[in-house]
Amino acid sequence: MPDALLRVTSASAGYRGVIVVREVSLSVAASDIALVVGPNGAGKSTLVKAVIGELPLLGGRIEFDGIDVSGWNEERRAVSGVGYVPQTRDVFPTLSVTENLEVGGYRLPGRECRRAIAQTFERFPALEKLRHRKANQLSGGERKQLAIARALMSDPKVVILDEPTAGLAPRIAHMVLEELVVGLGELGRGVLLIEQRVTLAAAIASHVTVLVDGAVRYAASGQEFRAVPDVSSLFFGTEEAAVGGGAGKSKENPW
Repeated sequence: MPDALLRVTSASAGYRGVIVVREVSLSVAASDIALVVGPNGAGKSTLVKAVIGELPLLGGRIEFDGIDVSGWNEERRAVSGVGYVPQTRDVFPTLSVTENLEVGGYRLPGRECRRAIAQTFERFPALEKLRHRKANQLSGGERKQLAIARALMSDPKVVILDEPTAGLAPRIAHMVLEELVVGLGELGRGVLLIEQRVTLAAAIASHVTVLVDGAVRYAASGQEFRAVPDVSSLFFGTEEAAVGGGAGKSKENPW
């Protein structure tokens, strides 16, 4: 198994001392698309905030590239190679496409930033045609391309995507997952994907973790998850019912 770029071990997190996510373990290697799904209120957003450093851990640890970053703040984790695309406020609406990319590359010296923008436009040619357009004038799909492109400006090893298809039409959602998210994996990035469109997202996932009530109910390879007869039972019933009464997978995430 490839070495994990991101490893979450028995992580617990919450708000004002109240635990929302309990002892969650998962990992993401280079080129992996690690999918986390679950019903509303399962703790997916809380998990993301703990991973990026917005929330402190109440237990467990988080490692990036073999280094324990549990005590690091959000800025330090970002500098170390963790890119984040939030569900909302993912771009600056009144700035142009180019200006948004410049913000994404603000840590780079001027010449390097310009080179990174040129490389980004090679990777996302549709954005180059829109380089002077303000982000609030883009379509949903164009805006999501920009959000992902902006995250790549810092050349992260791991990209965390929080429900990237939220609010998008089905056709655009399919494009975002099949082209943009898969493209990140093809670039060698590890991807931690939080997504509500379970069937679409599972089709591209290397691994799938199901969160229910803040804990891991099920964890398996993408191939194994796609073979589950009744996925909804993983969310609202029991693991045994979902997998047809067999032994199923351990709640301990094997990655």
